[in-house]
Amino acid sequence: MQVIGIGAAYASSEPSAAGAWFTEHLGFHVLVDLGWYVSTQHPDHEGLRVDFVRHDHSTWVDRVDGVSGAMVAVVVPDVDARHDRLVAAGVPVLKALVTEPWGQRRLQVAGPDGLVVELVQPVEPDPEWMASQGLTV
Repeated sequence: MQVIGIGAAYASSEPSAAGAWFTEHLGFHVLVDLGWYVSTQHPDHEGLRVDFVRHDHSTWVDRVDGVSGAMVAVVVPDVDARHDRLVAAGVPVLKALVTEPWGQRRLQVAGPDGLVVELVQPVEPDPEWMASQGLTV
């Protein structure tokens, strides 16, 4: 199977506001805004789309048991700079900036409608930690 992109859709109480959040804070563009459905796309990656569907619209599934919460991870080249912009804009930080031994510098912020948005920057992993996990760098 050939995959040319991955899109994610999230239930939203206000899809237009959710699309605007992704535009303002993550640099996405709104492709379509039907009120009940908004599609956003990142300008650098045609295949990277995040959509929002009004949670009570007939096209959205009923609640699925066992599923709670949702997170979208966005890989960025400079997570510290993005952190500073988000904090300056008043976006709540849920998990503070941290450098993980497996090779990520990341943080999590509150996105629209309870969506957790994780920003991740690849960094060099800690060789000692990798070795302790039986992994090679």
